[in-house]
Amino acid sequence: MEAWLALETGRVFSGRFIGAPLQTGGEVVFHTGMTGYQEILTDPSYAGQIVVFTAAHIGNYGIQRQDFESQRLHPAAIVVRDFCRRTFHRRSEGDLDQVLRQAGVPALADVDTRAVTTVIREEGTCRAWLGTGTPEDMVARARAIPTMSQVNWVKRVTALTARPHNRQPVQDDPCEVAVLDFGVKKSILDRLTDEGCRVRVHPAGTRAAALLDSGAEGVFLSNGPGDPAGLDPLVDTIRDLLDADMPLFGICLGHQLLARALGAETVKLPFGHHGANHPVQRLSDGKVEITSQNHNYAVPADSLDPATTRITHRSLNDRSVEGLRAVHRAAYSVQFHPEAAPGPSDSLYLFREFRQQMLARRDAAPSSRKLRKNAATG
Repeated sequence: MEAWLALETGRVFSGRFIGAPLQTGGEVVFHTGMTGYQEILTDPSYAGQIVVFTAAHIGNYGIQRQDFESQRLHPAAIVVRDFCRRTFHRRSEGDLDQVLRQAGVPALADVDTRAVTTVIREEGTCRAWLGTGTPEDMVARARAIPTMSQVNWVKRVTALTARPHNRQPVQDDPCEVAVLDFGVKKSILDRLTDEGCRVRVHPAGTRAAALLDSGAEGVFLSNGPGDPAGLDPLVDTIRDLLDADMPLFGICLGHQLLARALGAETVKLPFGHHGANHPVQRLSDGKVEITSQNHNYAVPADSLDPATTRITHRSLNDRSVEGLRAVHRAAYSVQFHPEAAPGPSDSLYLFREFRQQMLARRDAAPSSRKLRKNAATG
């Protein structure tokens, strides 16, 4: 069935319905990765967005549920050029169309995705409506959609209750990590576990006092959707954790919230960074890391106070801040996704550094560690 993607700017693109034959709207972004559509579909950071895939063929290797980043699909819809109905992978457990239908997520195929991407790149990220109807009616529907800043998307994707991660570390005496779930990906939890951390996921609204009383030796600030400027209660929690000198590591939205807790601002990028091969320079030694990225907001460098924060990484595409570190605190963050799912694994050292910081804090206060261990073993 013929359908349309209508942008609030007035541009309309034709296509064909696949997935769930439903109408929906959201903020439209483009993703430039050649692979990883499963991870993108199940990444909570894409909640409320319509994802345009620039790769020509989507669906060709089917669906493998072990690669899902969460329990459900999060984008409002997806847009593709060539949808592959046949799958070519021995691990495939089904096809993309079937998964979209089961999840109630609509998609548009046979779209000139290069043209859509060019419009977004030149005119900026905007709201869009996907469905059927007259172009005028659909553009009006797109303009009526709430903006990302008007919705608390973290509240929609965070865990409802605290829970342990189902994967356990193999190392003896692992570090205890509390994850503040703003929309965390499973691959991040797995990576923390593989680095020797026992992980417990907490709802985003968990206060600092509860995290400090939980026995955590470090707090991870996760990725997630939405505008960080509207999440002041979360910033307050992070500020309290900083005051308690708790080791902190943040990724993506967690990076932006840590920056705001340190007194910085955040701004919306013209069309965001969404892809798997973004070059980032590590300022400590000048080395370049190839990174996976997914964010619409950034931290302006001139809003950072050098007395409290220093920049550790820069994008080589637009010079935006890609990493920071708190001065005199065991807290750091990156804007990109070092867990490499999907994407390159150049930055896995950041997880090892987090564990090293927790071990250093443990060694500095061995008596308190012993008390915590005795309490945990009863």
